[in-house]
This record gives sequence, structure tokens and C-alpha cells, in this order.
Amino acid sequence: MLLGVVIALAIWAFDWFYYTPQKGKILQHREGIRAADLRLKELLIYSQGMQTVEAEVSRLEKELQEYKERMLKGAEFRAFLKHLAQQSDRLQIKMISLKPQEEKTSLLAESSLRPEEKKSTSTFQYRRVTVQMVVLATYSALNTYLLGLEELPFLTVDHLEIEQREKMLPFLQVTLGLSVHMIS
Repeated sequence: MLLGVVIALAIWAFDWFYYTPQKGKILQHREGIRAADLRLKELLIYSQGMQTVEAEVSRLEKELQEYKERMLKGAEFRAFLKHLAQQSDRLQIKMISLKPQEEKTSLLAESSLRPEEKKSTSTFQYRRVTVQMVVLATYSALNTYLLGLEELPFLTVDHLEIEQREKMLPFLQVTLGLSVHMIS
């Protein structure tokens, strides 16, 4: 019986002094591994997001370069007016009003960049001219005109409102809000 008590005390001492502390350390290490796995998954998601953003920035830079190549600097608004004159005459669109308004100059600010970024980033200025137009046009003429606007790389349609009034049939009264981006 004394041998059984000695063996039981040895097992208890092994459990109390060695196995239980090691078990606690193992649990701490497992928690550390779980935390590291979560952090790794977060970083993987962030890196995928960064790759997506970098791809989008690259695409937009290429698109901007294409726009620059297609247009002479400052000729964007003239091209818009020329397009408007040609299409309105050809499609028999009646111009009611045209209100251009230039917004403040935007600058890709060098002052907000670090010195090493200033060397690698070329700055460019662009002006944005918003144009509010009210025209009378038939549906087919309006469709053709809007499709023609899509071909102009520097122009975006911000607002489009179409009204049909019985007095003006078959014409529609169209209110267009356009933005013309001019690189200077």
C-alpha cells in the first residue's frame, strides 16, 4: 500500500509541477497562434485591397494618358462646343439655354507630398467647367446626341432630366448637366 501511495504522490507531483504549467503554456501559445492567424488573414485582405486599388489607379492613369493624347491642352471646351454645334444642327436640336460655369482650379498638390514623392509625381492642373443646357429634341435625336457625347473623353454627364409637355410634342425638353474637364 505504501508503494501505491508513493506512486500516486509521484503522479500527483508530476501533474501539479510539470503537466499543469505546461498545459497552461500550450494554451497560451495556441491563443497566440490564433491571434497571429487572424492578423495574417487581415493583412491578406488588406494586401488584396491594395492590389485592387493599385490596379484601379493604374487603369485610371492609363485612361488619363489616353485623354491627354487625344486632346490638345485647353481644346476640350472648344471640341465640346464644336460637337454641340454640329450635332444640334444635324439632329435639329433647339437650344433653349446654355450656362457654362468654371469651377476653381484643382492641383495635384505637391505640398501634400513627401519630398521623395515630389520627384516621382508630375503635377498637372485641370479646370472643370460645368455646363447647364436646356434643349428641345425628339427622342431619337436625343439618343443620337447622348451617344455622341460618350465619344468625348473629357466630358461627363452629371445630370439628365427629360420632360414631355403637350404644347411641344413631338419634342422633349431636356435639361443636361455636363462637366468638361480641361487639362491646363
